[in-house]
Parts: sequence; C-alpha cells; structure tokens
Amino acid sequence: MSSPIQSDFTAWQSPIYQQTALIVIGVIFLGGIVNFLLRKKNQYSMVAWASIKSWLIFAPIMFGLLGLPFPVPFIALTLFAIAGAKSYFQIMGMFHRSPFVYIAYVGILGLAACSYYDNLVAYNSMPMVVLGMLCLVPLIQRESKNMIQYISLALLGFIFLGWSFMHLALLLNYENGIYQLMYLVILTEFCDNTNLAISGYFRGSKIFAEISQRRTLMSTFVSIIMTVLLAYGMRHLLPDRGEKYWLASGLVASFGGVVGDLVMAVFRKDAGVKTVGPFVLGRGDFLQRMDRLIFVAPIFYFVMFALKSLE
Repeated sequence: MSSPIQSDFTAWQSPIYQQTALIVIGVIFLGGIVNFLLRKKNQYSMVAWASIKSWLIFAPIMFGLLGLPFPVPFIALTLFAIAGAKSYFQIMGMFHRSPFVYIAYVGILGLAACSYYDNLVAYNSMPMVVLGMLCLVPLIQRESKNMIQYISLALLGFIFLGWSFMHLALLLNYENGIYQLMYLVILTEFCDNTNLAISGYFRGSKIFAEISQRRTLMSTFVSIIMTVLLAYGMRHLLPDRGEKYWLASGLVASFGGVVGDLVMAVFRKDAGVKTVGPFVLGRGDFLQRMDRLIFVAPIFYFVMFALKSLE
C-alpha cells in the first residue's frame, strides 16, 4: 500500500510557501524588536517578549521541517507528538510505570502510519487497540494496585497528544494539506500570543480565573476578532477561499486553542507541576507549544471534511 502523497514533493518549491514563511518570520522578527524595547514596561510585556523569543527559534524550524520532502513532515509531527506525550507523562509522574508509557508511544507510531497511508478507519480504531494493550499490562504484571489510574492517564495522554494532535498529519493528505497545516498553526499561535500580549491592557473579569489568570474576557474577545481577520488575510493557503472556510478556520483556531490550553492548565494545576523543563528560549515547555492544538486539530480536520461534503 503506497502513500497518497508524492514522495518527491517539497513545499519549498512553491512560491506561496516561501512567501508565507518569509512574511510570518518577518512579522515575528519585527514584533520581537518592538517587544524587546518594551519588555521591561510591565509583566505583560515580559510575557509577550518571552513568547516572541521562543517563536524566533521555533518558526524557522517549523517552516524548515514542513518544507522538506515527504515523509519528513510526517516524521516531524510524529516526533512532536511523542515529545508532547513525554512531557505529559512527566507531569503525571508516570515514568515509573514504563509499560503504559511505551504503549502510548507505540500507539502514536501506529497513528503516524495510518496518517501516512491515509487510512482513517485504522486511525480511528487505534484508541481501542491502545486501550486493549493497556488493559493487558496489569494481567501480565499480576498487579492491581492503582492500575485503573495508570490505564486512564495513559489512555488520556494517548488521546490528547496522539490521536487528537496527529490529525495534523491527516491534514497533509488533503488538497494543499501542507498549507492548511501551516495556516492552522499560525492562526492558533497568533490567537494565543495576541491574547497574552494585550490582556494587561483590558481590565475586567478573567475567564476561568480559578484555572488561569492570564486572560480577560475582553482580551479573549479582541484576540478572536483579530484571528478571524488574519484567517481572512491568509485565506490563500486554503484550497477554497470561500467565506465559510476561512471564517470556520478562524473560529476553530480561536475557541479550540483556548479550550486546549485551559484543559492542560487543569492537568498541571491538579498535578502541582507548572513546567517540566524548557522547550526553547522563552515561555513554557514543549507541551505548552502543543496544548492548543489538541482540540483545534481534530475539529479543523472534520469541519473541513464536512464543508467539502456539503458542496
């Protein structure tokens, strides 16, 4: 069975990809200069500068990897998923239960294969396969203490950091899939960083203040509006520039990103662990670069599928 994607295809060969990468990196660089000059003005400026620093490193790496010939983008997304799962298991304190962790990793590799061969039926069957394997561990080890907890946490980690996140790899099988992936990541990160950068300038109620103090209602609303406008401005990356496509993309990236970030904040708060080591220079760890996509990726994938089916 062969992959549906030409193995010699390189996104860097496309002027659209080159121009988009240069524009995004250029905007980040200019934003970095502004934030560097204002970084000591207040705590929000410091947060914005920390985020910009990390993106000055991460953005070129992301565009570089996604622009390489296939299957490099599939491999890169798989490694990101495994790294995110590793951070999750560190937060949950599960490395001493290695069989559960390794089964989650194997499941992610299985998802990568399903994505590469565009086998959606097998992809959606993987959670049941992983659950079955996890349930065998206490039987093989002849142990029952805390096994329900370990099985549940391992399956939850696989679902979020594997099955959900790897919908980005499934996107690569769509028309202009590499551009849609790039489009989605840009929108999601733009919404989050804009929200954080302007939250100090909009007083008022915090959303879910018991979980996170970083966002106000007004800053969230403004960041959503700005993200939808960006979705319109970058709609050339979608195979269809129709209003329903870019509008749906902007809303999914905005709302899904906020939910993903808050859900992982719940996990961290419950576990009593804020970060598990640096990702790159700047704010947060590796998982904080992925958490917004755990809801955005599958919702975006199926929304695009549904919109195409309605035509």
